[in-house]
Amino acid sequence: MLHGKKNLSDTDPDSMLTPAYGSRSISEPVPKYRMPEQGLPPKIAYDLVRDELMLDGNSRLNLATFVTTWMEDEARQLMSETFDKNMIDKDEYPQTAEIELRCTNMLAKLWNAPQEEEAVGCSTIGSSEASMLGGMALKWNWRKRREAQGKSADKPNMVMGINVQVCWEKFCRYWEIEPRFVPMEGDRYCLNAEEALKLVDENTIGVVVIMGSTFDGRYENVKEVNDALLELNAQNGWDVPIHVDGASGGFVAPFLQPDLEWDFRLPLVKSINTSGHKFGLVYPGVGWIVWRDKTELPEELVFHCNYLGGDLPNFALNFSRPGNQVVAQYYNFLRLGHEGYCSIHQASQNVALHLSSGIAELGPFQLISDGSSIPVFAFTTNEKANFSVFDISNKLRERGWLVPAYTFPKNREDLAVLRCVCKEGFTRDMADMLLLDMQHAIDFFASQPNHRPETKGSGFHH
Repeated sequence: MLHGKKNLSDTDPDSMLTPAYGSRSISEPVPKYRMPEQGLPPKIAYDLVRDELMLDGNSRLNLATFVTTWMEDEARQLMSETFDKNMIDKDEYPQTAEIELRCTNMLAKLWNAPQEEEAVGCSTIGSSEASMLGGMALKWNWRKRREAQGKSADKPNMVMGINVQVCWEKFCRYWEIEPRFVPMEGDRYCLNAEEALKLVDENTIGVVVIMGSTFDGRYENVKEVNDALLELNAQNGWDVPIHVDGASGGFVAPFLQPDLEWDFRLPLVKSINTSGHKFGLVYPGVGWIVWRDKTELPEELVFHCNYLGGDLPNFALNFSRPGNQVVAQYYNFLRLGHEGYCSIHQASQNVALHLSSGIAELGPFQLISDGSSIPVFAFTTNEKANFSVFDISNKLRERGWLVPAYTFPKNREDLAVLRCVCKEGFTRDMADMLLLDMQHAIDFFASQPNHRPETKGSGFHH
């Protein structure tokens, strides 16, 4: 939904809100789509907004979203106390800036960046912004290499799986880069080295490899791509690098799969992005981008301003934004430590594996993935079902569960799935309640032999 566009049938600009508590404080209704002439008492304004939000779903029952839906009271208190700190104003809020620097260094060490210098990176408003910063650096570095060789730099391309998050499509469109997508084929739902290298040439600014696909949660094989790309670069005299989209897996793999080589241990991995507000366990929105070293961040992308006081280097797309999410990220790092993140993510993965195996045992479903990479899995219906994934999604919504149903991209648009994201706060008991409600849904459709399966979703799920 675009900002300002109403997706409901009520388009009357003179529509009104009638406060339930109006007889106690106000007697006139309040306009919905134009600013009222006079303000309201704070309690009435609060009640009006709160009552409308009651129609939203329960975030704890939302298995669609990757973002964090629960934090400790102490973290919430810290965030409340730092809403007013502008992250960009490092001169006025130097300790918040110091906390950002500490977090960046912690992530760089977590991802095995070279230790000869201070980490190069920053916080962002989310992983999408972090991805675009990583992509911009790839483009600028590629262009400088081409110009140094006296070659044309007007046809950049980027290679990635068609399962990438939409932010990468946005990046290519905004910065005029040809996206080259590795398509899905059969049971291969993501990029692999063989297919990726078919699309690489001297104009490729980089290959994006995903640690935790949005579609089914699986990891792409970064080491396989790195090794194959090293050989291809050597054969052709190229220097095509890798950016790892670790939006989800960047905060999972170091704890659950510590021996998996996907990060700066691999020489062609030049930058990594992640979402602090996903498995970093912070409320939205905070993301992170870390480069291998300072040579990978072009100086041309760093801007300096002094009108807030002092010299403020900045290399983010956004400018003013609250610092409280960064503070909350630092709280989690101190509060949980390595052991705490291991424990929480292992618990979430145990729930995901329990839920996915339970769904497989129900009968009418087939697993696409099981949650053994990040605690996320997808599943579809089989020949035993007289309903579709969209039917199940709609039926579960009646019980408050938000389980998204959607189709896979080009070449596998015939495959429609449901996805479950198991996060902290989603317990094994809740998983068992979901399984019971799924069994009730199966029983309902079994009692409807003439049911025609729904072929598309409601538009609210994906």
